[in-house]
Amino acid sequence: MQPKPIRLGTRSSPLALAQAHEVRDRLIAAWGVSAPEIEIVPMSTAGDRIQDRPLAEVGGKGLFTEEIEAGLLSGALDIAVHSSKDMPTVLPDGLVLGHFLEREDPRDAFVSLKYRSLAELPEAAVVGTASLRRAAIVRRLRPDVVVVPYRGNVQTRLRKLGEGVADATLLAVAGLKRLGMFDVATEILDIEAFPPAVGQGAIGIESRADDPRIAELLAPIHHRPTAIALTCERAYLARLDGSCRTPIAGHAVATDGGVDLHGLILTPDGSVAHEGRESGSDPESVGDRLGTRLAALAGPGFFSGS
Repeated sequence: MQPKPIRLGTRSSPLALAQAHEVRDRLIAAWGVSAPEIEIVPMSTAGDRIQDRPLAEVGGKGLFTEEIEAGLLSGALDIAVHSSKDMPTVLPDGLVLGHFLEREDPRDAFVSLKYRSLAELPEAAVVGTASLRRAAIVRRLRPDVVVVPYRGNVQTRLRKLGEGVADATLLAVAGLKRLGMFDVATEILDIEAFPPAVGQGAIGIESRADDPRIAELLAPIHHRPTAIALTCERAYLARLDGSCRTPIAGHAVATDGGVDLHGLILTPDGSVAHEGRESGSDPESVGDRLGTRLAALAGPGFFSGS
């Protein structure tokens, strides 16, 4: 009897499909003639369908994962491929985000048809973004520009630029590279001044915790340094209770002796920010320590606006 294909769940956007195909291609390359058949299953999620409101108003990051995770839990899917930055820090019981491809460039790109850089934007220029983190950092660096909500996939956001909805937008370098669209980037933003979202640039693979067959399948394409960095970043985010409602940036890099983490938290208007660094041998502890320290600096009510 022919074995059942591995069913790989993904969002149906062009970028999500590009990531799913990258995972499938790497699995086939790693296993060669022993590779199983892998069927990509595109799915529509609530986060994709809701385009008229900021995600923070309707449920946050889980809107991009709930339907796909239901498929994993029911057995309809075997693995799910995600942009790690879209993943909540708490997963449903029985699921793990246990494997990662090597991280792409985690930086943000400034994209404009009129101006060469964020610094070159004139006063009152309009920057479109759906990310509270990007909006807050832009407001911190350029309090004289106007930031407006700007939803949609990469292609939609670029089309809106052409229509004059905004003078500029911000996109992940990793996504542009995966779509073969890196040439649209006008400026690559400095990672120290404009740190990324937790998990940005890393493709994460979610699976059932009790499925050793899938764990064995994924092992050859798993990139341990990326996993170390993401474990640190996600522990930091979890300590801060991070969601789409909070402007939080964090970037960790695995080192020979452990991991280095840079974190930044801001009020949505960018007027108040707390920044810090932490290093150590245990990724989860490093993330937890920096999250605890920044939360203490911020004080109660920082993220709620009270």
